[in-house]
Amino acid sequence: MASAILVTGADGYLGRLLVRRLLRSTEAELILAVRARDEAELATKQAGMAATLAGCEGRVRWAAADLRAENPFAGVDATAVKAILHSAAVTRFNVDAETAQRVNVDGARRVLSFARRCKHLERVAMLGTLYASGLRAGPIEETPFDDDAGFANAYERSKWGAEQLLLHEFAELPWRLCRVATVVADDENGHVTQLNAVHNTLKLLFHGLLSLVPGRCSVPVYFVTGEFVVEAVLAALAAPGDAGIFHVCHTRGESLTLGELIDVAFAVFEGQDSFRARRILRPLFADAGSFDLLAGAVRSFGGGIVNQAVSSVAPFAPQLFVAKDADNRRLRAAMPAYAAPDPKRLVERTCAHLVRTRWGRGEPLRTNRG
Repeated sequence: MASAILVTGADGYLGRLLVRRLLRSTEAELILAVRARDEAELATKQAGMAATLAGCEGRVRWAAADLRAENPFAGVDATAVKAILHSAAVTRFNVDAETAQRVNVDGARRVLSFARRCKHLERVAMLGTLYASGLRAGPIEETPFDDDAGFANAYERSKWGAEQLLLHEFAELPWRLCRVATVVADDENGHVTQLNAVHNTLKLLFHGLLSLVPGRCSVPVYFVTGEFVVEAVLAALAAPGDAGIFHVCHTRGESLTLGELIDVAFAVFEGQDSFRARRILRPLFADAGSFDLLAGAVRSFGGGIVNQAVSSVAPFAPQLFVAKDADNRRLRAAMPAYAAPDPKRLVERTCAHLVRTRWGRGEPLRTNRG
């Protein structure tokens, strides 16, 4: 009888959190699929996961699976797999279109094709993004999206493309689509172990290197914790029914606006003597054209760190002009204990952690430039 759960991207940020939780809350055997070119790279990734797997090594098998390869799961016994959690993806907002297509779309097709060969498969859950909605404003429901509004970047377009595969070419599978909002911290204490574009933007603001912020102050920003994502994905996986779309996010009323985010961040920053001494002013909100000029100037004349940070923010900037009203009713129904954190407190704690650790320089911190 099939009993294994295949986790793709098992060594990624969310993949690692999912693996940890599955080992603690289930008795299932796990097949951990990671991208590795050879045995040496696989051994390095295994060593990097040692703390996550401590005491449970006997329940884990490994698969070197590059989603860009023609048959990435050639070494995995399809008859042993009862569930698949597909978390592998390139998640940088500034990813180029070719890479996004090869990994996020073509790679998803290979995962779903393998799922079709798993004759004992009970569930396949694919992690997507709330921003597969593209530049659509207004209600964002737990239903299929079209591409009429366009997209801010290649990452969003590729995740929408992966959804289309699931919804149309592989609709017969027992699927779950989990559209995840922006992960701002590991947990409600604000601890951060992987940086993303939000953290890079906060760093620019703290150092006075971003005088203009793209967007409208009234636009909601949808943040979640890694801990919440894990709970939500596993709840979606266990939900009844053959298929379903779940928004792994909180509602507009449970979220801050862009203006409130900046106010909360500066309130934390201003608690630091060094920050106050520099007399850094809060940034002005800029229209899209003005921010594009700033980003262009930084690319031409800015230093490496500033250029890198602004480059990670710029591809997402168009979303900061789009007011989305996210719906999560299906997720709430699957999570009887659903509760949203106080968004202000979460951002306060996250900013305090970033300042205290100097954005990871004060303690080990993996960096994702997306």
